[in-house]
Amino acid sequence: MPPLKAAVRADGSVAFGGRFSVSFQRTLRVPEGTGAGRLPPGLGALPVLAVDDYAPRVPAAWRERGGVFVPLHPREALWLGFDSPSWHPHAVKVGVGGVNALTGGPWSPSLGAGPQDYLVCPPQLWLDGISTAAGEVRQLVAAPLGRGYTVEAQVTGRERSGGLQLVVYPPRPGRFPEEPPPPREADLPPGAGMLGAPPAAAFAAGPVEMGIAAGGRIEQKVYPDPHGADTWDASAGAALWVHLLNAEQFQAVTGRPPPPSPVSARTYTEHGFPWFELVDEGEEDLGRSELDRVRPLSELEREAGEGDAEEPFEIPDGQVVRLHRGDGGDFQIEAVHACTEMVLPEALQGEAEIVALDERPDNAEARHSGP
Repeated sequence: MPPLKAAVRADGSVAFGGRFSVSFQRTLRVPEGTGAGRLPPGLGALPVLAVDDYAPRVPAAWRERGGVFVPLHPREALWLGFDSPSWHPHAVKVGVGGVNALTGGPWSPSLGAGPQDYLVCPPQLWLDGISTAAGEVRQLVAAPLGRGYTVEAQVTGRERSGGLQLVVYPPRPGRFPEEPPPPREADLPPGAGMLGAPPAAAFAAGPVEMGIAAGGRIEQKVYPDPHGADTWDASAGAALWVHLLNAEQFQAVTGRPPPPSPVSARTYTEHGFPWFELVDEGEEDLGRSELDRVRPLSELEREAGEGDAEEPFEIPDGQVVRLHRGDGGDFQIEAVHACTEMVLPEALQGEAEIVALDERPDNAEARHSGP
C-alpha cells in the first residue's frame, strides 16, 4: 500500500491518511507528588502550523527537517491525543529529542524486532509523558535547549534535536476491515495541505527552540501491542517532526498573538475543576524503562536556583472524574460535573481562557478533552 501522508487539519490535529490523527493538547503542569498521579485535564488543542508556511522566519534546522511546530511557554505541559477507529488501529512511535519516549533508547523511525518501543491506538488513546515505570509516566514539559534540562540532554549528553518525533504505521493490507461496521471513517478535510519538503534558505534564528523535559509523575499505562509487531506495514509509515516554539516568539514568527500563559494546577484545583482517573486495573503494561533515571525539571531548576517551586497538594476525591473503558474501547464516565463548559473566573483570564469538558462517552478524549 502507498505510504501514509501527514496533513494539518482545520481543527489543529495532524491526520496521517484518513484513519489516524494526533492532537497536541495544552494541560496543567503537575507538581511532583500531587494528587496520587491523577490525569490532568485538557485545556484545548495547541495551534499546529506547517514549517514550510513560515520558512523565512524559523530556524534553518526546522526547514531541513520539515514537519510542523507548536507554541509552548517554558515549563508548560502538553499531552498527545491519538484517534484511530477500533476496527482499523495504527502503531505509533514517539520520540522526545531523539530519544524513544517509551524505552529511553536512541530514536529510530523503524519498527525493530526487540522489545516493544511503540504504542498502538486503540487501545492507547493518549500519552501524557515519557514511560518510566509500570503504570507511570513523567509529564511532557517544555524547556529551553542549552541548559541540560531536557530528556535529550540527560540521556544523550547533548541537545541537537529538540521537539518531538512521530512515526505512524498503518496495518498490513487485509489485517483489518477497510470499511467500518457503521460508517464513521474520518477523511482529510477538503484543501488540507500536505507536509512536504521545506525550502532550504538561510536564517539566523533567535532563542526559539525548545525540547521536552520530564515533569511530575502521572499514573498511566502504556499497553502492550494486542496484535503483534508483524501486523504493521513498515513500508507505509509516515514520519513527522514536531518542533516546539517558545510562545514568547510566536508573534514574531507567525504574526499572531501568542497563546495565553497556562493556569497553575493549584489554582485550577482550588476553583473546583475536575481531574481524571482511568480505571484499567485489568490491563497489562510495558513496565519500567531506562527513562526511570531521568530527573524532573523541577528538581533541576531548584538546584540551579531557577523557576518558582510548586508545592504538591491533594486533589479532593469529589473532583476526580473516573473513566471506564467500554466494550468497544470507548470511555464511560462514572462521575461527571454539572457543566460541560467552564469558563475560568475573570481573575484567571490572563492564564488560560477556557476549560471545557466534552463528556461524550464515545469521545476518545473524554478523559480530558479540550474545546
